Amino acid sequence: MEEFNISEKTNNDVTILYLEGFLDAHTSVELEKSFEKLIGENKYKIIVNFEKLSYISSAGLGVFMAYIETIRNNSGDIKLCKMSDKIYNIFDMLGFPILFEIYKEEVEPIDKFN
Repeated sequence: MEEFNISEKTNNDVTILYLEGFLDAHTSVELEKSFEKLIGENKYKIIVNFEKLSYISSAGLGVFMAYIETIRNNSGDIKLCKMSDKIYNIFDMLGFPILFEIYKEEVEPIDKFN
């Protein structure tokens, strides 16, 4: 099984999740736990940095869909950044750029939240 890690950083009231490795059916539970933890802490301004993510499956994509409504209903959002072309193409093919703001750099969504 491939490795997957999530690290977290806070910038004022914005939480940045850094994904690394393979996000698939086996590892998507870890991302779900991260979103559950943030929601439990009333942290709804979330940026997900994909710079070190090398693979995402439909199960991984589903996690974003599972939490976006709850987060937006609490005046927050999930903004995405630093995707490789390979990862972006998967999101694009499924219409995610219509649902999520996707940025090239991390500073852009931080500025949008502030």
